[in-house]
Amino acid sequence: MSKTEKDRTVLITGGAGFIGSNLTRKLLLEGATVRVLDNCSRVGVLHNVQWLQELDTPGTLELIRGDVRDAALLRSAVEGTAEVYHLAAQVAVTTSVEDPETDFHTNAAGTLNVLEAVRRQPVKPFLLYTSTNKVYGSLDGVPVRRAATRYESVDRTFNGVHEGEPLDFHSPYGCSKGAADQYVRDYARIFGVPTVVFRMSCIAGPRQFGNEDQGWVAHFLYSVLAGKPVTVYGDGLQVRDILHVQDLLNAMEAARTHIRGIQGEVYNVGGGLERSVSVQEMLATIGKRTGIAPKLTYGETRPGDQPLYISDTARLQGDTGWRARYSVDDILSSIQTFWKENQEVIGGRLKALEPLLVGSAA
Repeated sequence: MSKTEKDRTVLITGGAGFIGSNLTRKLLLEGATVRVLDNCSRVGVLHNVQWLQELDTPGTLELIRGDVRDAALLRSAVEGTAEVYHLAAQVAVTTSVEDPETDFHTNAAGTLNVLEAVRRQPVKPFLLYTSTNKVYGSLDGVPVRRAATRYESVDRTFNGVHEGEPLDFHSPYGCSKGAADQYVRDYARIFGVPTVVFRMSCIAGPRQFGNEDQGWVAHFLYSVLAGKPVTVYGDGLQVRDILHVQDLLNAMEAARTHIRGIQGEVYNVGGGLERSVSVQEMLATIGKRTGIAPKLTYGETRPGDQPLYISDTARLQGDTGWRARYSVDDILSSIQTFWKENQEVIGGRLKALEPLLVGSAA
C-alpha cells in the first residue's frame, strides 16, 4: 500500500446506508481509512454495519454513531480528512410533509453543519453532496404526452433534464434538499471549499432494502418476489432513469479526480435516456424476470410527482469523461442476487411493514 493510500482519511455521513455502504466498501478496498457517521435509524443499516465490519480489506473502518444535527460531533469527525461525502439525509417526501421541521433540521441545517466543519479545516477537504432531482419540482416546463406504456416528451430533441432547468422546490423535502444544494454550491464560491453537487435520479443496486419512498425498483422486485401487493400511484406511466450504484461510485471518483476544474459545479446524475423506464414497464419486466405476475392496486397521483424525469448527464460526461456502464437488466440482476443472499433480513422487513407495502416512482 502506498503512503498516499495509507494516509487517505475519508468521512462518509450516512455511510451505513445503501449508497454509503457501497462507497465505504470501495474506499476500504482502496486502502483508505473510512469514518462512517450514521445515526443507524434506517431499516437495514445495522445489517450493513455488520457486513462492513466483516470485510477483509486493506483499509481501516471507523464507526461513529451520531447525527449530522450534532455540529460538535461533525467538527471532530471532519478533522484530518481529505474527502467528505455527505450522504446523510431525511429522504422521503411523505415524511417531510408529516414532519417538515425534522426534515429541515436534518437536510438543510445538517448540511450547513457539515459545510462549517469542512470550512474550518486548515486544508479544506473535497466535499461531494448528494442532492436530488426533486429540486426541479413537477417540471411543468417539460411538456409530455401519453404513449402506450409511458409518458414521453413532446420535444423530439429532448435528451433529458439539464442543469439549467429552473429550480422549483415542490415539497418540504425539495425545499430542504434544494436549500442545502445551494449552500454547498455557494460555499465553493464564497469560502473556496472544493465542492461538487450531484442532483441524482433513481439509484439502484445491492444493499438497497427498498421502500415506498426510496428505492422503488428494489421495493417492486422484493414485493413481487414475496407475493406482496404493489400500489401504483397514478396511471403508472411515470418515467425515471435508473443508475446502478457502481456507476454512481465511478461518477464520484471522476468528480474527485477532476475537482480542480469543476469546483463548485452542480451535475445531474442518472442513467439517461438509455436507462429510462416507466413504472408500468418496470413492473412488466420484473414479472417476466421472476415469472410472477405483480399484484397491483392503484392510488391517486401524488402532488408534485414528475410525469417524466430523465437526467441529461452531458455536462458530467464532458467535464470528467464519466459514462454509465450498467444496463437496467444488470441493475435488476444485482438486486435479485442481493435478495437471494439476504432473504431472511429482507423478508423479515417486508413482513414487519406489510401494511405499508405500497410503491411509487421515487
